[in-house]
Amino acid sequence: MAEAVRPYSGGGDDVSDAPGRYDVVVLGGGSGGYATALRAGSLGLSVAVVEKDKVGGTCLHRGCIPTKALLHAGEVADAAREAAQFGVRASLDGIDMAGVNKYKDSVVSRLYKGLQSTLAARGGITTIEGTGRLVAPDTVEVDGRRITGGHVVLATGSYPKTLPGLDIDGDRVITSDHALSLDRLPERAVILGGGVIGVEFASAWRSFGVDVTIVEALPRLVAAEDEEVSTAVERAFRRRGISYLTGAPFTGVERTGDGVRVSVEGGRTLDADLLLVAVGRGPVTDGLADAGVALDRGYVTTDERLRTSLPGVYAVGDIVPGLQLAHRGFAQGIFVAEDIAGLDPRPIDEAGIPRVTYCEPEVASVGLTETAARERYGAEQVQTLTYNLGGNGRSQILKTQGFVKLVRATDGPVVGIHLVGSRVGELIGEAQLIYNWEAFPSDVAEYVHMHPTQNEALGEAHLALAGKPLHVHS
Repeated sequence: MAEAVRPYSGGGDDVSDAPGRYDVVVLGGGSGGYATALRAGSLGLSVAVVEKDKVGGTCLHRGCIPTKALLHAGEVADAAREAAQFGVRASLDGIDMAGVNKYKDSVVSRLYKGLQSTLAARGGITTIEGTGRLVAPDTVEVDGRRITGGHVVLATGSYPKTLPGLDIDGDRVITSDHALSLDRLPERAVILGGGVIGVEFASAWRSFGVDVTIVEALPRLVAAEDEEVSTAVERAFRRRGISYLTGAPFTGVERTGDGVRVSVEGGRTLDADLLLVAVGRGPVTDGLADAGVALDRGYVTTDERLRTSLPGVYAVGDIVPGLQLAHRGFAQGIFVAEDIAGLDPRPIDEAGIPRVTYCEPEVASVGLTETAARERYGAEQVQTLTYNLGGNGRSQILKTQGFVKLVRATDGPVVGIHLVGSRVGELIGEAQLIYNWEAFPSDVAEYVHMHPTQNEALGEAHLALAGKPLHVHS
């Protein structure tokens, strides 16, 4: 790995008087890239951000923000459809996709303008529009112009993957990028992939009235989560009318007169209007190997300080193996900027990064699954407790089902927290503090949690694991 680096001094030159030379050159203006720039700029470093499209990257324009806007629109549709159970007379006349897209795009636009203003207002940051490529450890070429810096940060992001032989046509076989700009809803859809992207689109489309089937090769949906979480999501999806096939590898798709026919292993076929391919995202690292950057299956290899094989070159975000999450990119960008500035920040604990899947019901987690904990500490050295939201007043008011599951090392701290239920993503803030501060159940049990809130369920779960159960429902 690269040797430790020091802040770039400009070789005695005033960077402001040296066009094309900066303390830090960031290749890519997505979550990790612009976070690097903002933190480096605040530390007094001169920064160039090279972006070929729009700053904000996948998360802002084709990922986190627009998909969550779709999911919220679906939540509103469900609220209207189910209003009678609350004694409210309402009806759902239909889904106006033009109106949904207008709402979604307005959210993205406001955030994009805000980000542009922030980058422009923060001193020392220059945004350079164009396609950049790394040509030397200290140089990025942008449409024929060479930009040099004391350090280069690779933040080139990711793209929607497909499977070998599965061609994307953008019409009947689409990716999440296409799905975010549909001007009409399909009546029937097959979603290939039961991970985060797949279950979120399945949830949103079902709320809009689409007949959805998920096809997943792995044995369960959201397979990266705790097994109890997968079981709860699958049960909830069945209640909602979302069909799914697990342990069912995809074998092919053919275009029919009015849609597609999807084949899975075993000979089963599914007819639909379209196939959404949601098998994950791949790293955009074309050309980096030619510049000397070490790659592994297309991802940039780094040490714990996010330094690549080239001296002075770092990598952040989706091109680094691990969770492909915007807030991971933010954290990595801040870390790298501080490392370049010589602040010696503490390396990021990947297990301490919170994870939320915004389907209905939501899934939130931090730390280790039960299986991972038993592998790390030993099968007999792990305790778990599952607190059912049936004992939580606020959850009953919201008419949601789910649980809080705690995983602890025996006689030790809580090493994993897993939640399922409507709106539980908003509880992950306290959960990540519990994990990252290595709290014992008795530590958390001492704190008084507001009643009635869903957050109270976290407190009750820790009370129970500390041997002081209160509103525990089986």
